[in-house]
Amino acid sequence: MSFTDRLSSLIDSKKSHLCIGLDVQPEKFPKSVISSADPVIEFNTQIIKYTEDIVAAYKINLAFYEALGNEGYRLLEKTLSMIPDEVLSIADGKRGDIGTSSEMYAKALFTELEFDAVTVNPYMGHDSIEPFTRYPEKGVFVLVLTSNPGAMDFQKFNGGNGNPLYIEVATKLSGWNKNDNIGMVLGATHPEELKRAVESAPGLPCLIPGVGKQGGDPKELKKIFSNNRSNSFLVNSSSAIIYASNREDFASRAREEAKSLREVLN
Repeated sequence: MSFTDRLSSLIDSKKSHLCIGLDVQPEKFPKSVISSADPVIEFNTQIIKYTEDIVAAYKINLAFYEALGNEGYRLLEKTLSMIPDEVLSIADGKRGDIGTSSEMYAKALFTELEFDAVTVNPYMGHDSIEPFTRYPEKGVFVLVLTSNPGAMDFQKFNGGNGNPLYIEVATKLSGWNKNDNIGMVLGATHPEELKRAVESAPGLPCLIPGVGKQGGDPKELKKIFSNNRSNSFLVNSSSAIIYASNREDFASRAREEAKSLREVLN
């Protein structure tokens, strides 16, 4: 089964388009978690326990673990081991380098850490992405249109044929998708451009950050994908869910926020 088929089947079975970002920031943890023997693991354990039945994926931004030094790798491996098999794990590292380096990134994330999917940067072209796509059962979400303000600097730049760069990337990805495992990262903060990218790459799954605190509207996303049913999609929310409360009820509040977003997307 290809990654795209697996994702579509998972979304149907879980009845969820929701992805939760496990971006750990210990300074935001409740006091009871901070005083525990293993704060990051305690926090992630509770978030996963309270949400695993209503999510399709967890996205782990590698930077939040790498920033913790040697200890971060242990925390990353332990967190991955707690994610159920029926929920996808996505490594958000935005990797992408010359071929041999990308081969090593792919091996580290897919073979050693056993992530189900990764985010990659297309700036260096096809040979920087191709090593990741050699794993048909693994997903490769390529940055097409990001949710940050700086996306305007390059991604909307018009080339010689009149198309903005993000459309050129989306179109290229359709041609590179030989193993049916390439998807797009599209920021929810640009709904009109997001819609155009989806229409330019029919069938490619989408990972969509930018809802919640960044301002993306999940209702707009629902409209877009109601008219583009061939594109499976995941909507990621991180801080708005996992830090909905900094008190003892943090896990139950996270569940409430997650259920609310899931219902809107459904």
